[in-house]
Amino acid sequence: MGDRSLIEWTEATWNPTTGCDRVSHGCDNCYALSLAKRLKAMGQARYQRDGDPRTSGPGFGVTLHEDLLDLPLRWRRPRLVFVNSMSDLFHAQIPLDFVTRVFETMEKTPQHTYQILTKRARRLRRVANKLPWPENVWVGVSVESAEVASRIDDLRQVPAQTRFLSCEPLLGPIPALNLEGMSWVIVGGESGHNHRPVDPRWVKEIRDRCVGACVPFFFKQWGGRTPKAQGRLLDGRTWDEMPERLGSLALANA
Repeated sequence: MGDRSLIEWTEATWNPTTGCDRVSHGCDNCYALSLAKRLKAMGQARYQRDGDPRTSGPGFGVTLHEDLLDLPLRWRRPRLVFVNSMSDLFHAQIPLDFVTRVFETMEKTPQHTYQILTKRARRLRRVANKLPWPENVWVGVSVESAEVASRIDDLRQVPAQTRFLSCEPLLGPIPALNLEGMSWVIVGGESGHNHRPVDPRWVKEIRDRCVGACVPFFFKQWGGRTPKAQGRLLDGRTWDEMPERLGSLALANA
């Protein structure tokens, strides 16, 4: 967690919870799971609870951090904040009361813009009407392949002003991608020792669909052994489009 982030589409991270479990093929080479294992070995106090070895791993058991709930209240400069880069806020082991308190903090800090990303789209849909949805809260689902595209239908039922898709790691084509109600799409290839290659045709198909629908398109990386191994250029340029946000300047001008 930090006041700064190396993730291209955000500025800071806030982890009121840590830990998660694999739920689909997009989780197979989870960076957060590997990082949690290292942090546990280093003695980092927030990563000492182990998860189920069948779906999680050392240091990656779901853990609530009460002392971090008010962290954004201490940040004076407006930030674009990725919520739970090391967890999933809509994991079944995170009580709705705790999720509500996270949302209350976001509601109290309209100067920041928050990005929540989940693979638990069904739970998101089921509890959405019990949560406040201020304009500074963006919510998205991970859609790594056509196999999990139904997550988008769940997302469409969430009363957030800004809904987005993260097609990362992109593991296959999504030819029938429906962008109705979406405000943003992120695409990226997988990185790491066991990375799976991304076909440029899959990326360009999504890019072209976004352009045709006037939906901002952000291409994060081609991936490889390291995130920056093959760069970010798509057809000779970078694609850093983002939705407009309240409370601060656009990311490109921050």
